[in-house]
Amino acid sequence: MYKTIIRPILFLFHPELIHHITFATLKILFKIPGFSVLIKANFGLTDKNLERNLFGLHFKNPVGLAAGFDKNAGLFDELGAFGFGFVEIGTVTPKPQSGNPKRRLFRLKKDNALINRMGFNNDGVEVIAERLKHRKTDVIIGGNIGKNKITPNEKAVDDYLICFDKLFDVVDYFVVNVSSPNTPNLRALQDKKPLTEILQALQNANNDKSKQKPILLKIAPDLADSQLLDIIDIVKITKIAGLIATNTTLSRDGLKSENKKETGGLSGKPLTNRATEVIRFLAEKSDKAFPIIGVGGIHSPEDAQDKIEAGADLVQLYTGFIYEGPSLVKRINKSLLGIK
Repeated sequence: MYKTIIRPILFLFHPELIHHITFATLKILFKIPGFSVLIKANFGLTDKNLERNLFGLHFKNPVGLAAGFDKNAGLFDELGAFGFGFVEIGTVTPKPQSGNPKRRLFRLKKDNALINRMGFNNDGVEVIAERLKHRKTDVIIGGNIGKNKITPNEKAVDDYLICFDKLFDVVDYFVVNVSSPNTPNLRALQDKKPLTEILQALQNANNDKSKQKPILLKIAPDLADSQLLDIIDIVKITKIAGLIATNTTLSRDGLKSENKKETGGLSGKPLTNRATEVIRFLAEKSDKAFPIIGVGGIHSPEDAQDKIEAGADLVQLYTGFIYEGPSLVKRINKSLLGIK
C-alpha cells in the first residue's frame, strides 16, 4: 500500500515540504485515542531474540532511525511506535541555525536515493533539550551533536562540549558528527589530531559525571583505508563506545537520475555496498574491538543482514525508510528472526 498509493502521493511534493507536512500530520494523528496502539500493532515486533545489550543500554531490537530525520526532537515518541529499537535526533548545534539556502533536499528516484545539503538546520540545543525532557515512552534516544557553521574548527571542541553538557540528562547515548559534507571544513575534523582532541575532551567530561553515557563517532564513507586505520587507533586511544558507519557520500558513481549533480551528501541505495565495505574493514582490522552501528543504503532485510554479517551490531535506516515505508522496520526484524 505504501509504495503503490502513499509514496506516489508524497513524492508529488518537494521532499522538505512533505517532511514537515508528514510530521505535523503524525502529531495530530497520535493524539487520537488508540492510534498509537494501532501503529504499534501493525509495525512493532517484540521478541527476546531481537534484544541487544550494547554500551550498557538495552535495545528492544537492533533497528534504529538515523539522525537527520527527526532533527529537532519533535517526533521521537511517535516514531518509536513504528517499531524502531532506538531513535537518533539531531544533528544538534549549540545555537539555532537555519542551515543552507533552500532548495537543499532532492530525490533521485531512478537511484532510490537522496541528496541533501541541509547544513545542520536545527532549533539549537536549549530548545531541543527542553523537548526531550518530556519524553513519554521508553524508546532509546541518541543525541547527534555538531558544531555551528560560524564556529571555527579551532574552537569546535567547545561546541561539542556545550551540546554534550546540555543533552546529557535527556539522551541515552551521544554521536559526534564530524562527517557531514554540508558544513564547510567540518570533515577536516576527521583528521587524527583534531578528532582525538575532540573525543578526548568529551570523554574527560564524561568521566567527570557520576554515571557515564556512551559516546560514538559517525564517520564518512569516503575515508581511505589509511584514514580508517587512524579511526581505529582513535577509538582505542580515547576509549569511546563505538562507531557509526557511515554518513552520506560525496561520490556520484553510477547514478542515473537527472539531478545527480546537485551538491551535498548522497544517501540511499547507491551507498549500500560502500557502507558495508567500511563496516567490514573496521570490524576485521580492529578484530571487532568495539561495537559498530551500520547505516547507509538499507532498503531491504537483506541489506540489513549484510551489514550485520559484515560486523554491525545494530543498524539504522533513513532513506530506505522513506522509499520503502515503515513496514521495512518489521520486515528486517522478522528476517533476523528467520520469519518470512
